[in-house]
Amino acid sequence: MITDDRWEGVYSFEDSPYLMEILTLLRSKGTENIKFRKGLVKLGRYMGYEFTKTMDFKKVKIETPLESTEGIASGDRDHVYIITVLRVAIPLMEGLLKTLEHSRVGIVSASRGKAPDFDIEMSYIKVPHMREDDTVIVCDPMIATGSTLLKTVSAIKECGDPKRVVIIGVLAAPEGITAIKKELPDVEIYVTKIDRELNDKGYILPGLGDAGDRAFGEPINISLLPLMHNLE
Repeated sequence: MITDDRWEGVYSFEDSPYLMEILTLLRSKGTENIKFRKGLVKLGRYMGYEFTKTMDFKKVKIETPLESTEGIASGDRDHVYIITVLRVAIPLMEGLLKTLEHSRVGIVSASRGKAPDFDIEMSYIKVPHMREDDTVIVCDPMIATGSTLLKTVSAIKECGDPKRVVIIGVLAAPEGITAIKKELPDVEIYVTKIDRELNDKGYILPGLGDAGDRAFGEPINISLLPLMHNLE
């Protein structure tokens, strides 16, 4: 895990050859949907494991078959609350849950409008009760302009005052991180890699394209749905 000196509380995993290998697979335009989804799950699992190193645990005394000894038991890991930004974050969340298996899960549906305004439409939010000892993880693979995450985290903060608020993603653009840290300086950010920049359409460069479409396929045009009932 690498600390980025440009911001406080921002970390990447660019020092992990294993994660860089998975990221290379995700970047390749020849990677099909299934392999892309499995790659996101792998990243989530490993990043969840690394994230536990930042958590508090408690010491316990146990009896082995031979003698008494000390061990550790879950502390913070029992109080995790993962917010999933639909639909793109589902595989990443699946990976996180393999390590943070006691987590409660909330769902947010948010979509970003086109450039240059990038207006955010949040059409659905369903989250469990928040407690003061919770570590809230907002799971979103792509931190581009930061506008979706700003609106999501701001909405979550209105629901309570958790112990920590964390964003876990795959790729981030410097512009998005700067926007988030300016408005929400206490939020921690963990990503696989921080990329070079955004283009004028708000996509991360070199990036990996539209992560939602690459994981699940391009969505059907909503105007075609009524016609589907007539298909034979």
